[in-house]
Amino acid sequence: MDEEGFRDAVSRVNVPVLVLDQKWHRLFALTGKPAEVQLQEQIVRDILSKQGQLNSDLIKLKRVKADLMSNIVQNMDDSAEGPQDTDKAMSDDTRLINEANEKIAEIEDELLELPRELQKENKKLMLLTMSFCYSRIRINQEEEEKISQWIDEFRVELKKNIIRKQNRIINNKEIYSYMHDVFGRDVMTLFDVRYEDIQGGEGRMVMTPPKDENQKIMKAEGEKPSDLKDPELLPSHEEQTDRPMENFSTKENN
Repeated sequence: MDEEGFRDAVSRVNVPVLVLDQKWHRLFALTGKPAEVQLQEQIVRDILSKQGQLNSDLIKLKRVKADLMSNIVQNMDDSAEGPQDTDKAMSDDTRLINEANEKIAEIEDELLELPRELQKENKKLMLLTMSFCYSRIRINQEEEEKISQWIDEFRVELKKNIIRKQNRIINNKEIYSYMHDVFGRDVMTLFDVRYEDIQGGEGRMVMTPPKDENQKIMKAEGEKPSDLKDPELLPSHEEQTDRPMENFSTKENN
């Protein structure tokens, strides 16, 4: 749709007064209203305030006019009952009624024009609001894509680190097992105690790996434990060299 067609379509849209809608204010709850939106909002509010004041003035003027009309009728009745100086009072009331009529006509003309002015300024506020909201939506989409990319990269790295962790546990288990075979239980117990004393209780090795929490992680990621055997996620040659006792054969032990 070209610009002219768009503006023509907007001109035919019936837009409720935005500043009276609490949901409109919620559109700016996170970021606040831009300066141009605040300025246009104040213009709309001024028109609404003026409209309310004119309606109030109109009611008061009509009430005054009714009182003046009542005074004229009362003066006419008094004049018929007996000679009294009522001409001046009636003349004053008539003048005031004419002034009231003129003022009432002015206010009614303004009240006829104000809805069109309000609609015009309210649509300007709508255009500013739409521009702001679509801009925020675009920014949020860009940030969403960046976060999604980060999550995908993190998941891949997490899977790799889970495998690295398992390899270290298995490697330690094999090393410790071969050490037991080579040096015997008594020697290993001696060195276990020695390293426990040196490292503050962290030196003693165990024959079974710590409780594996990797399955919980993979379950949360929607993966099966068997997925960890994917060749693309297996440790590299450099990582495999971290396992020095893998080629330790029974024949070499004898």
